[in-house]
Amino acid sequence: MVVLSKIYTKTGDAGETALGNGARVAKHSLRVSAYGTVDETNATVGLARQHAEGEIELALARISNDLFDLGADLCTPDMHLDSALPYTPLRIQEAQVLRLEREIDAMNTKLTPLRSFILPGGSPLAAQLHLCRTVCRRAERLVVETATMESVNTEAVKYLNRLSDWFFVAGRIANNDGKDDVLWVPGLTREG
Repeated sequence: MVVLSKIYTKTGDAGETALGNGARVAKHSLRVSAYGTVDETNATVGLARQHAEGEIELALARISNDLFDLGADLCTPDMHLDSALPYTPLRIQEAQVLRLEREIDAMNTKLTPLRSFILPGGSPLAAQLHLCRTVCRRAERLVVETATMESVNTEAVKYLNRLSDWFFVAGRIANNDGKDDVLWVPGLTREG
């Protein structure tokens, strides 16, 4: 159980932070940037939830919890040493990825295929979900880059990849099942 009785500790004043395994690293390390951007994604989910209701709001609540799990996963490197830790670290599981796929498939049945790219916008929820999608893609890029240098749970990468797709499809659902999507018109403003 986590107990936070004092919020500031001053242990990061020199520009370092502790990972889940106790190792101290620079706050600008790639791993910290990766899980920090996962946290940023979660903050955008919190904003989207302010506009959501029903099944989308419930799904966003699940996703928010998953993103905290994902941050904990990324914060604890060296998966091959998991058994040496005094606790069992949280790891994103395939079941979480598969749940996103099922939800995407279910939402997609309500949508007509796109004939153009869409622009972020439409309803406030759709616009917010597009922000979630773009921040999630940035998190994914950082996690993938981290994985080129350090041990990263492959399910974590898959989760972020599916999640950005989930945000895209949910954004279309939030736009009256895609009927109010804002379509990109290539070159629209090129001629006076």
